Formats: sequence, structure tokens, C-alpha cells
Amino acid sequence: MSVIDAVRDRTSWSKVTDQAPTREQLVEMVEAAGRVADHSSLRPWRLIELRGADRERLGAAIAEAQGDDVPSSKPLRAPLLIAVVARHRPSGKVPYWEQEAVASGVAHMLSLLLDDAGWGVIWRTGHYTRSAAVAKAHGLGDDEQLLGWLYVGGKPAGKSAGRRKSVEGESVLDRMPTGDGDIARPAPKKLSKKQAKKARKKAAKRAKKAAKKAAKRADGA
Repeated sequence: MSVIDAVRDRTSWSKVTDQAPTREQLVEMVEAAGRVADHSSLRPWRLIELRGADRERLGAAIAEAQGDDVPSSKPLRAPLLIAVVARHRPSGKVPYWEQEAVASGVAHMLSLLLDDAGWGVIWRTGHYTRSAAVAKAHGLGDDEQLLGWLYVGGKPAGKSAGRRKSVEGESVLDRMPTGDGDIARPAPKKLSKKQAKKARKKAAKRAKKAAKKAAKRADGA
């Protein structure tokens, strides 16, 4: 499979089996993911492997962060969780946002590698990722921020992750603004009769939905 095919086929798996890659398999993929673009080679990231009882401790920390009496069962949804941590390195030319982007790039690269290796992956976050209780559970330093977790497990046999909407490249690939301030966008692609009909139906559906919302707001006023 080519790289572009692997990227196009990647989807998030919200439900996985109890199987998971071994530490040896994971280490190899982490080494490959670490090849992501990294300004000044600061390596402003690290990953934390959570298995077994580690997930239960995380569940307790999430409960503490949310003020719940019962530990959260969310970390038990997969046999392996990989915490993604951004580490701020002192630098006069690489701002923190760029370092955090590197950490995010590593996480995405690793998710692609895991998916291509046959594992089901989903990147989960939550408002509690930046809580003191969850940071303490992961042993984070003052210069570190948690960006969430990759939940990893086996892909259930006979099931699919569901289709993901494709991106229309022409709609998001712009050009530099011209001298008069206008953005030089490419000419819109001409739609076939079938595509035009489908687009009209979608527009009508959106308009109908918007009208219903407006009516509800008016009733509640």
C-alpha cells in the first residue's frame, strides 16, 4: 500500500478489541513517528504508555478532576492508551505553539503507523486533559502539557470504522491574496447534473434545518 492510500484509508475506531501491540512493536513505530518535522530538533514531546492498572489510575484521576465519586470507565475502552505530551523547550526561535504542533504531528504520525499495521486507533481528549489531577497521575512537569491519548486496540472482525467525509481539495487550497486584497481562489469546478442535483438537495436540507432552529428560537423568545 502506498503512503497516500494509507492516509486516505485511515479512520478512527471508537470500539476496539482487547488485543494491542507489544511494547517492542510500539517502540519501532514511535521511532518512525519521531521523524516528523521538528524545528531545531528540539524533540519537544514524549509519550506515556498506559496498560492494565495504569488505565484504572487514570480513571480515578479523571473522576477527581470532574468531582465524581466513581472512577471514570473511559480509559478502559481500549487495552492500550498512549498519552501525548508536549514538552516546552527553551528556545529563542521556536515558540511554544510550534513545539506543541510538533507533538501533535508525532501523535498523528503514530496513529497512521498503528492503523497501517492493522490496529484500531482513536485520538481522545477532554477538558480534564489540562487538569492538575490528570497531570499528576501522568507525572507531568511544569513545562509539560497533555494533548490527549491515542486509544489503541484490535480492529473488530467483520466491522468497519464507518466512512469519513472526504475533503474537496479545491475548496480549501487557496492562493496568496492579490494586490487589491482579494484572495486568488481557483475557478470553481463545474458540477455534473447529478452532482448539482445533490448539492441543491443538501442546500435545501440545510435551509430547512436552519428555518426550524429559527422557529424554535422565536417560540422560546
